[in-house]
Amino acid sequence: MSSALVRLTEVRHGWPGQPRDVLDIATLELPAGQTAFVRGPSGCGKSTLLALLAGVQRARAGRVDLLGQDWAGLSASACDRRRADHIGIVFQQFNLLPYLSVLDNVLLPCRLSALRAQRAGADAARRERAALDLLDRVGLRGDLVTRRADRLSVGQQQRVAAARALIGAPELVLADEPTSALDEARRDAFMDLLLGACAEAGSTLVFVSHDARLAPRFDHVIDLPTLNRAPQQEVA
Repeated sequence: MSSALVRLTEVRHGWPGQPRDVLDIATLELPAGQTAFVRGPSGCGKSTLLALLAGVQRARAGRVDLLGQDWAGLSASACDRRRADHIGIVFQQFNLLPYLSVLDNVLLPCRLSALRAQRAGADAARRERAALDLLDRVGLRGDLVTRRADRLSVGQQQRVAAARALIGAPELVLADEPTSALDEARRDAFMDLLLGACAEAGSTLVFVSHDARLAPRFDHVIDLPTLNRAPQQEVA
């Protein structure tokens, strides 16, 4: 598709020193503004796929394109800038800065990327209002926004990580098991926010989860063991 935001072509990837590939994907394309649910058992390469899409890992062979640019053609510093400008990530381990407040954690992408800052608001006050709006929509408000990140519950940290990923309307949002610590009501509210915010911004969302109940909410469902041509290893 000419409108593909993300495109993988004959991608193979494995760990250094290991002869066996973890991923072997002939082709995968996602248009701008579409949502994709990636499913599969533990060990099938879901998190590795997200790392390749984010340019955190480099494919052993093939192309991983974002906005028409292969990550392999960029220097490490250029990858960092491109990731900050165009990608929001909800990490499985959250990766919040523990010594910063909730609000400052959400605003961090705006400090790392002038493009994300411009999209979030023309000045610091507007960017702060955008961050507070996102936090309110995930149910974090009042004194919580000034609390240090390391003084939050696991579920609260997860919602802060989501708000941080969404600020500044990145073209690509990657989410690695973002609802695992949420109860059913919080999960549904979180999904409403995530899908709604991505739709408003025109962001492409790639969402990894074991929760098959969420799959019908997405434009595409990617069964990674079917797509992946690499031999699957059994996980004990």
